[in-house]
Amino acid sequence: MRSGWPKRSAGRAGSQPAGSTPVDSGDQGMLGVVRRLRDGLAKTRDGLTRRIHQAVGRYDRIDEDLLEEIEAILLQTDVGVETTLRIIDGLRDRAVDHRTRNPEDLMGLLREEMTDILGDATVPVPDQRPRVIMIVGVNGSGKTTTAGKMAARYAGNGKKVLIAAADTFRAAAIDQLEVWARRAKADFIRHQHGSDPSAVVYDAMQAAAARDVDVVIIDTAGRLHTKDNLMEELKKIKRTAGKQMDGAPHEVLLVLDGTTGQNALSQARVFSEALGGLTGIALTKLDGTARGGIVFAIGVHLGIPVKLIGVGEQIEDLQDFDAPAFVDALFN
Repeated sequence: MRSGWPKRSAGRAGSQPAGSTPVDSGDQGMLGVVRRLRDGLAKTRDGLTRRIHQAVGRYDRIDEDLLEEIEAILLQTDVGVETTLRIIDGLRDRAVDHRTRNPEDLMGLLREEMTDILGDATVPVPDQRPRVIMIVGVNGSGKTTTAGKMAARYAGNGKKVLIAAADTFRAAAIDQLEVWARRAKADFIRHQHGSDPSAVVYDAMQAAAARDVDVVIIDTAGRLHTKDNLMEELKKIKRTAGKQMDGAPHEVLLVLDGTTGQNALSQARVFSEALGGLTGIALTKLDGTARGGIVFAIGVHLGIPVKLIGVGEQIEDLQDFDAPAFVDALFN
């Protein structure tokens, strides 16, 4: 699934060895993106596709024993029961369609099935200006860091960015976000620790209109999805933005920690229900887990596009989610 999030600048191409063919800076930048994605998914690749490849090598034909072994591996990497059964059924059907029982064909069939599950639809990009993005998530999901990286990416693409520090419960979060704002040369709106988050959003929306801002990023307090009073506060923030600008926020992005596995699904359902829907998901910390199969469960269960994935600590490690590229990185 390709998103409409801003692309990173490719940067300057390095010097070429004598006699070599120069590499276009755009191609060089794309190679860097692919390499970061592959490196970031190493643990999931080892736990998922590499183990399946090893299992396939122990069989001389595609049979139910092999499919059961693959099923167990999928479940262990948090693909989830329903999604796993769909993949196994799909493999059976594809093997019949291709008239093959050769296990050497199975990895190619699995690659096709996984790509189909994730889809390759283009996510429409809102054309409002300023574009208002509200970021939500539970404590420790990487929400504030994601907000900062997004600001840096937009700024790197020539956009004027304003960050609203609506997480007023943690003074450290405000300070952390202010560092990101300085790094991105973004405008920054903050209030005192413990103040009303909706007041921050009100001031941010007023400032965005006055300063001709392109993008407003609203960072909200991390909260347990089971705390009703805190979810009510998110609704108030959303209403405040909407009163200042028609249709705002144009994006409600849920940040999920990829290491939490299936628990991420329940978080997404609660946030989506409370806020009247989510426009996308940013799945973080995939470099630190072998449970990246959760991406496939999200694709089957939620109907909410994964728009961004985090595969490392650097700004460049926050990437647009592209389904074919993701599957390629798992298999290569």
